[in-house]
Amino acid sequence: MDPVVIPILVAAIVVVFLVASAVRIVPQARRYNIERFGRYRRTLQPGLNLVLPVADRVNTKLDVREQVYSSDPRPVITEDNLVVNIDTVLYYQITDPRAAAYEVADYLQAIDQLTVTTLRNVIGSMDLEETLTSREEINSRLRAVLDDATGKWGIRVNRVEIKAIDPPHTIKEAMEKQMRAERDKRAAILHAEGERQAKILTAEGTKQKDILEAQGTQQAMILRADGEAKAVELVFQAVHRNNADPKVLAYKYLETLPHLASSDNNTFWVIPGELTEAVRTVTQAFGDQSTAVPPGPARPEETASAEADRTSHEGRTPELGAGWTASLDAASAADEVEKQAAAAVSDAKAEAEAAKSPQVPRREHTSEG
Repeated sequence: MDPVVIPILVAAIVVVFLVASAVRIVPQARRYNIERFGRYRRTLQPGLNLVLPVADRVNTKLDVREQVYSSDPRPVITEDNLVVNIDTVLYYQITDPRAAAYEVADYLQAIDQLTVTTLRNVIGSMDLEETLTSREEINSRLRAVLDDATGKWGIRVNRVEIKAIDPPHTIKEAMEKQMRAERDKRAAILHAEGERQAKILTAEGTKQKDILEAQGTQQAMILRADGEAKAVELVFQAVHRNNADPKVLAYKYLETLPHLASSDNNTFWVIPGELTEAVRTVTQAFGDQSTAVPPGPARPEETASAEADRTSHEGRTPELGAGWTASLDAASAADEVEKQAAAAVSDAKAEAEAAKSPQVPRREHTSEG
């Protein structure tokens, strides 16, 4: 080999090495700290950078994106002397690569220890119930303390979150029992409220039903009474329009008496006091018909009978005469009619009793004519 070629190759290799050592390509979101002869020189930005070969070297390579750091559960004592394990999550970002490399030896460990000490100070002033319900307050206080302490390290704490708070096992059981008791209490209250509402609604429904039934009964009775009143009025008008004879009315009165016992629910009968008067009226009507004669001159017997009736009405003692025989016939007819009316009432009574007791044979009544 030619002796001249060897130095050229060596020179070329040295040039390539020097060029490669002088060129630094930094990726995006990365920062390189450059030291010259062991002293911080500058921080390389993303892109192509030239450094002094052999004299300059890269000391640290840092990622300036937001980082997430999750610490292990740490025991913390609350104000009521209960030990709880708290797990935190930290979101931070490097804002000054030089401070992060030269102001603190290990910024992650420093942040972790600072988080634990601050958390113990904050939780130590709270009881368990307040600790479990005040996560937002704990997060804000932790972030304020960490951001103030890590500012000189070139790190900004963006967010601190409590991932888990684990009380002791006995406390968990007590909390579960308390929660179960609260839920049972709410369930019992809701059940009682439901029953109360149901009873109120049922009572209101019953009340409305009774009111409507009473109103319906009232309307029915009013309508029935109006109908009966109109019927009585029509009958009364018809009787007065036709100028009915009192004898006919008395006969209808006696004709209605047997119907008093026609109902199955009747157990006794009340004979009105006007029965004798009605019988006497009917008797007089039949007696007058039986003794009726063609119109003509009045006989002495009729004159005597009229005189006797007039004398009885005036309160005087009638004198017996030839016409007294006709009065005796009318009296016997009245007694006969009265007996027939009593027999009719007895028959109606017997029929009612026979309807109630079918096994008892009906009693036949034979009236003497």
